[in-house]
Amino acid sequence: MGIIGWVIIGALAGWIASLITGNDKKMGAWLNILVGIIGGFVGGLVMNLIGARGITGFNIWSLLVSVVGAVLLLLIVNAFRRKKS
Repeated sequence: MGIIGWVIIGALAGWIASLITGNDKKMGAWLNILVGIIGGFVGGLVMNLIGARGITGFNIWSLLVSVVGAVLLLLIVNAFRRKKS
Protein backbone atom coordinates (compact mmCIF):
# COMPACT_ATOMS: atom_id res chain seq x y z
CA MET A 1 0.00 0.00 0.00
CA GLY A 2 1.39 3.39 -0.95
CA ILE A 3 1.69 6.55 1.09
CA ILE A 4 -1.67 7.85 -0.20
CA GLY A 5 -3.36 4.66 1.01
CA TRP A 6 -1.75 5.02 4.45
CA VAL A 7 -2.95 8.63 4.69
CA ILE A 8 -6.51 7.73 3.68
CA ILE A 9 -6.73 4.69 5.98
CA GLY A 10 -5.00 6.70 8.74
CA ALA A 11 -7.41 9.61 8.43
CA LEU A 12 -10.47 7.36 8.56
CA ALA A 13 -9.13 5.18 11.37
CA GLY A 14 -7.98 8.16 13.44
CA TRP A 15 -11.30 9.93 13.01
CA ILE A 16 -13.35 6.84 13.92
CA ALA A 17 -11.10 6.11 16.92
CA SER A 18 -11.38 9.71 18.13
CA LEU A 19 -15.18 9.44 17.94
CA ILE A 20 -15.14 6.17 19.89
CA THR A 21 -12.84 7.52 22.64
CA GLY A 22 -14.46 10.97 22.85
CA ASN A 23 -11.38 12.86 21.63
CA ASP A 24 -12.95 14.23 18.46
CA LYS A 25 -13.32 17.81 19.70
CA LYS A 26 -9.66 17.91 20.84
CA MET A 27 -8.13 16.53 17.63
CA GLY A 28 -7.74 18.08 14.21
CA ALA A 29 -7.37 16.41 10.84
CA TRP A 30 -3.58 16.09 11.02
CA LEU A 31 -3.65 14.51 14.46
CA ASN A 32 -6.38 12.11 13.30
CA ILE A 33 -4.17 11.04 10.37
CA LEU A 34 -1.14 10.60 12.63
CA VAL A 35 -3.08 8.61 15.24
CA GLY A 36 -4.62 6.45 12.50
CA ILE A 37 -1.26 5.65 10.90
CA ILE A 38 0.37 4.86 14.25
CA GLY A 39 -2.77 2.90 15.14
CA GLY A 40 -2.27 0.85 11.98
CA PHE A 41 1.17 -0.15 13.18
CA VAL A 42 -0.09 -0.88 16.70
CA GLY A 43 -3.08 -2.84 15.39
CA GLY A 44 -0.89 -4.77 12.98
CA LEU A 45 1.49 -5.71 15.80
CA VAL A 46 -1.35 -6.79 18.08
CA MET A 47 -2.97 -8.87 15.33
CA ASN A 48 0.35 -10.55 14.49
CA LEU A 49 0.91 -11.34 18.18
CA ILE A 50 -2.44 -13.12 18.47
CA GLY A 51 -1.85 -14.98 15.21
CA ALA A 52 -4.29 -13.09 13.00
CA ARG A 53 -3.48 -11.19 9.82
CA GLY A 54 -2.58 -7.54 10.27
CA ILE A 55 -2.71 -4.85 7.61
CA THR A 56 -3.40 -6.56 4.29
CA GLY A 57 -3.80 -3.62 1.92
CA PHE A 58 -6.42 -1.03 1.13
CA ASN A 59 -9.54 -2.81 2.41
CA ILE A 60 -12.08 -2.94 5.24
CA TRP A 61 -10.01 -5.41 7.30
CA SER A 62 -7.02 -3.04 7.30
CA LEU A 63 -9.30 -0.16 8.33
CA LEU A 64 -10.69 -2.27 11.19
CA VAL A 65 -7.19 -3.24 12.36
CA SER A 66 -6.12 0.41 12.22
CA VAL A 67 -9.17 1.54 14.18
CA VAL A 68 -8.51 -1.06 16.88
CA GLY A 69 -4.89 0.06 17.12
CA ALA A 70 -5.82 3.75 17.16
CA VAL A 71 -8.42 3.18 19.90
CA LEU A 72 -5.80 1.36 21.99
CA LEU A 73 -3.35 4.20 21.41
CA LEU A 74 -5.88 6.88 22.40
CA LEU A 75 -6.96 4.95 25.50
CA ILE A 76 -3.34 4.76 26.64
CA VAL A 77 -2.78 8.48 25.94
CA ASN A 78 -5.99 9.38 27.77
CA ALA A 79 -4.96 7.29 30.79
CA PHE A 80 -1.64 9.14 31.04
CA ARG A 81 -3.34 12.52 30.62
CA ARG A 82 -5.79 11.78 33.44
CA LYS A 83 -2.97 10.67 35.77
CA LYS A 84 -1.02 13.83 35.01
CA SER A 85 -3.95 16.18 35.72
